[in-house]
Amino acid sequence: MFLKLIKRRARNSAQFVDPDLDPVLLVPGVAGSVLHAVDENGKVERVWVRILGADYKLRTRLWSRFDPASGDSIVAVVWIVVIQDEQCSKTVSLDPRTNVVVPEDRHGLFAIDVLDPDLILGKELLCYFHDMIVEMIKWGFEEGKTLFGFGYDFRQSNRLQDTMDRFAAKLESVYTASGGKKINIITHSMGGILVKCFLSLHPDIFEKYVKNWIAIAAPFQGRDWFMKVKDLNEGAPGYITSTFFNGMSFVEGWEQNFFISKWNMHQLLIECPSIYELMASPDFPWKNSPLLKIWREKKEHDGETNILLESYSPEEILPIFKEALSNNTVDYGGVNIPLPFNLEIVKWAAETRKVMSSAVMPPGVKFYNIYGMGLETPHSVCYGSEDSPVKDLQQIRDMLADYICLDGDGTVPIESAQADGFNAEARIGVPGEHRGILRERHVFRILKHWLNAGEPDPYYDPVYDFVILPTSWEMEKYIEKCIQIALEKDGWEIVSLELNKGDNEMENKESVLKSLSASMVADSEPLQEQAHATLVH
Repeated sequence: MFLKLIKRRARNSAQFVDPDLDPVLLVPGVAGSVLHAVDENGKVERVWVRILGADYKLRTRLWSRFDPASGDSIVAVVWIVVIQDEQCSKTVSLDPRTNVVVPEDRHGLFAIDVLDPDLILGKELLCYFHDMIVEMIKWGFEEGKTLFGFGYDFRQSNRLQDTMDRFAAKLESVYTASGGKKINIITHSMGGILVKCFLSLHPDIFEKYVKNWIAIAAPFQGRDWFMKVKDLNEGAPGYITSTFFNGMSFVEGWEQNFFISKWNMHQLLIECPSIYELMASPDFPWKNSPLLKIWREKKEHDGETNILLESYSPEEILPIFKEALSNNTVDYGGVNIPLPFNLEIVKWAAETRKVMSSAVMPPGVKFYNIYGMGLETPHSVCYGSEDSPVKDLQQIRDMLADYICLDGDGTVPIESAQADGFNAEARIGVPGEHRGILRERHVFRILKHWLNAGEPDPYYDPVYDFVILPTSWEMEKYIEKCIQIALEKDGWEIVSLELNKGDNEMENKESVLKSLSASMVADSEPLQEQAHATLVH
């Protein structure tokens, strides 16, 4: 059977909106939200992400301290706000005049769409959820009605009470704006850690407002850290380790002179609880435990020198961090401020892991997991070599790391991404890179299927990314439904209905191959724009 449809001219060019869709809330990963700095006079400027003046704004607006033990100022130019309630301890900018906030424009979508909206050339390099937002609008989602975003200050802990309160308020507002419909949460990367913390701390609110949670590339047991301006990856076992030692850079070569320096980024991240919370979990039963390896030169009692390759597990790595970063300082406003490896944040991160371990998915909420695969993903890290061993651990800060890799998305190992701890409806691996997976057509097809969005595709198999050939009777019913949808939604009219030769002979077969073709003819053009779908069993 061959069915032709011709689309009538639309009465208006308004975007199609499907009022029956359940709302979606998008939650990004670390560094995936636009951040604004508001000074004491109310002046607002974007400090994350920006290309022009990025390094200066990072040092003057985003450098921070975390000190849960004292509410006093460390030095004259540094202002620290610490509330003794553990969940209220927070990282605060060194500049006492700066308050960092997340813009709420476009119902939260502005902050997670394009991270530097002023960039003209290469703007696509700083897209975060942009492609997914565009795609979902095509499916019938509407900003402020069924599509929302939640950005957050990535410097803070994923269980910071302020963030948890904002997220609870966001769920309530989305629920209300959509007319009382339960929400589909889609998280990327560290956004999955934030939502898992919320589920652990506020299960009643989660159950009240959430229908489905779809986690994409989440580092449930830790992750690698490596960021480039072209993909904005985030951290875990191998890269997180090297970030604490060496910092990280967004771009390579001479272009570093025009963006954030590697070491200045290090000085920010060393005081960010969220980064410590991305370290490899020492309690997780790893198939291959992430290791820090160091070629070390040691002198024996008899004066002889030996070169040894030492390995440190996640449980053994803390003293190495402590010694290597013991003399780390930052110059702020002419004052030298100590910034060693922060053992107070280590304790905080350990409590965060305990919080997440108590998460239980409510019986009425479905959980789905999409993870990236097919790329070498750093899992362990090695410093020095047999020819150039490490003599002093503080040398590591100036050394390049070598990585031992496993399969993953280039940032999060598969083993970490799969270890969500829930009874998932599905876990699907998609070949792709950590940030690039948010632009993968395969992921879009999976989301469209799980969200019941767009035209129905009841025969799609998201695991293997193909459609199933229905029986002849199922095909007839499907075509009738497609015709009804086309006539009601898009204004198509039937032009001709043609039976292919041999159709009658195929009626008794278990399955058939048939096509539904839709054509649109322009008034002044003889050519047709065609859409063609084939169902395969």
